[in-house]
Amino acid sequence: MPEATASALLLRAGLALLAWPVYLLSFLGIWEPFCKKVFFPFFLEKIAGAHEKKSKKYKQELFRNLPDFRGPSGELRLLEIGTGSGSNFQFYPAGCKVTCSDINPNFQEGLSRNMKKNQHLHYEQFLVAAGEDLRQVPSGSVDAVVCTLVLCSVQSVSSTLREVLRVLRPGGAFYFLEHVAAEHSSWTYFWQQVCYPTWKLVFAGCCLTRELWKNLEEAKFSELKIQHISVALPWMPIEPHIMGYGVK
Repeated sequence: MPEATASALLLRAGLALLAWPVYLLSFLGIWEPFCKKVFFPFFLEKIAGAHEKKSKKYKQELFRNLPDFRGPSGELRLLEIGTGSGSNFQFYPAGCKVTCSDINPNFQEGLSRNMKKNQHLHYEQFLVAAGEDLRQVPSGSVDAVVCTLVLCSVQSVSSTLREVLRVLRPGGAFYFLEHVAAEHSSWTYFWQQVCYPTWKLVFAGCCLTRELWKNLEEAKFSELKIQHISVALPWMPIEPHIMGYGVK
């Protein structure tokens, strides 16, 4: 948990009091399964619509050069970590062979809907797997890995990036778009600190203050392009984002 000022800690306690029913349900072992099966898929689908409107131009820019990473056969084999309901499908090039993976298998309704909307893709399989453990995917077997709004909630960012590099073929690319910690002197970072524990509990482990660009810089990509951008959503402390790609 990040260090916080006295005022942030006080407000953090007040927010926890307001959210006491969730903390009680978590203590009783009820919240986590309810969140995984019902609340988080419902919430993510709702917020995905708002986030998609704000981030669409960035995703179009981000995925523009995906076809450049086609393998020697001319095919593009893509693995998406944390597919959710499949909101990224629309940005993938025609004929792309997609393997979906998510630790939460409860997005079937939204996923099926987006698969039907995006029949220009070939859907290979759906894996129930955490980003840190992609053992079902052979080493060096994919041309591209995509991860959007996922690294905030994995147990280990470094382990996830090691798995990304393992499954990518030499010369393959890892694409990312993630919300990150704000500048430490900003009001946004102050509110990220205030919301941190309750946000993490309510939203399935999502961490507001990860400096993910540092993890990416420490990973062993041969080439790394990172851009800091702003994706503002009303009343949500997740405006600072990074996007880019790394080449194995």
